Amino acid sequence: MSFKSIKYKIMNRAISLIAIAAVLLFTSCSSKFSQFSSDKTEVKIPEKVNFTAMSKTGDEYHWDFGDGEISTERNPQHRFVKSGQRTVSLTVKKSNKSSTTQMKMNINPTDQCLIEIQTEFGNMLVRLYDETPLHRDNMIKLIESGFYNDLLFHRVINGFMIQGGDPESRNAPASKQLGGGGPSYTIPAEFNPHLVHKKGAIAAARTGDAVNPEKRSSGSQFYIVQGTKQSESGLRRIEDQKGIKYSAEQLKALTEQGGTPFLDQEYTVFGEVIEGLEVIDKIAATQTGKSDRPVKDVKMRIVSIH
Repeated sequence: MSFKSIKYKIMNRAISLIAIAAVLLFTSCSSKFSQFSSDKTEVKIPEKVNFTAMSKTGDEYHWDFGDGEISTERNPQHRFVKSGQRTVSLTVKKSNKSSTTQMKMNINPTDQCLIEIQTEFGNMLVRLYDETPLHRDNMIKLIESGFYNDLLFHRVINGFMIQGGDPESRNAPASKQLGGGGPSYTIPAEFNPHLVHKKGAIAAARTGDAVNPEKRSSGSQFYIVQGTKQSESGLRRIEDQKGIKYSAEQLKALTEQGGTPFLDQEYTVFGEVIEGLEVIDKIAATQTGKSDRPVKDVKMRIVSIH
């Protein structure tokens, strides 16, 4: 082999090594600018997780949380509402380059019975009480059949409550009188002195005492309490009238956040809003017309969380 051939061979090998090194360098750099971290890698729903992208110079950030939800924020916060293993991915675009990094997360089931009420004003996360199993199980059964989807909050009274769950409200014309619909059954009352009409309480609607002396609940209609702030002296009078005793925690909730305590032991309280109290205020503030029905329909969609 001539010296020139050996020289060309060495040069070609050197060029190849440089090319390989360049590819490796490009790959290494690409993988780095989409790296991210989270403050938790294993959670119990419905916990929120904070995600942080390592790159601060990306042109675009696209997050996929593996549960159908996405975000384009650089450092988003996400609340997981379904259990299982999720693959979270971040794709970062910088100039004409794109890089994706993935992370596995274990989302464990909750030890509470939770539902989410979705509206155009935001979502409310509701805990259904184990102390009222008949109402809890009935609502879950209806939710899982899709019963509540696209029903209206058909009765809204600012400073009092928002009410929905009438199946006749689905696609109801503006002139239709609502509030009398429901399944062909009622539910026995489940009164509990530990469960009160504080702001965010979810309670079953029902017909009046004259036709319903047992105070049985509607099979589907419910209301969510907004109420007003109560005075301690007023609450003491209600205690005397009803023969009940509010705990220090209940007094605090009713005086600081508000409620409708005059309804205690009259209507079954079977859950409470634990996230999204502000959504109640937004819906309650909507303009209403005849029979307290919002002029612009306020639809709901309710999903159970596992």
